[in-house]
Amino acid sequence: MSISRAPRRDRVETDANAIHIRWMIRRDMPDVMGIELSSFEYAWTEDDFLRCLRQRNCIGMVAERGDTIIGFMIYELHRARLQLLNFAVAPAVRRSGVGGLLIGKLIYKLCSHRRQKLALAVREGNTAAQLFFRSHRFKAARVLRNYYEDSGEDAYLMEYKPAEEEWAEFGGEPVNRVAMFEES
Repeated sequence: MSISRAPRRDRVETDANAIHIRWMIRRDMPDVMGIELSSFEYAWTEDDFLRCLRQRNCIGMVAERGDTIIGFMIYELHRARLQLLNFAVAPAVRRSGVGGLLIGKLIYKLCSHRRQKLALAVREGNTAAQLFFRSHRFKAARVLRNYYEDSGEDAYLMEYKPAEEEWAEFGGEPVNRVAMFEES
């Protein structure tokens, strides 16, 4: 089975199936909650999702095949970075490229919006997530002690910084004009 990526990294064509990434909308919540509950011991509640998504700088996206949501991500926009808050793929379609497609979408947004890094916290005990993000060039930057209120578990702060060739695709090194004005 061959997978070809569209230039904007928001669609993968496989045999007769297309995976599309789009903005999350309110009617997606039952499917998103199903994936969330099947993915995490300490899952977000629907209120957690809605509270987060009501914030001006918080964005939700879903991956869908046909009419079925098979993955999602929630991230925050900051001046110089994107912060991935929640990310999951339906158990039945894990290891099929859906997670990589979602990360590809974030990397595109990172580069095209001139932000310098993508960061996320991963539970110390979530080895599968650590390996997944490492396979997509994320590096553990530091340990966040007692990060999770629900369990007191530590987390790894993992970061992705685009390579030079990724910046070149969008016109060169990032320029953060807001930060330039703040420095003067």
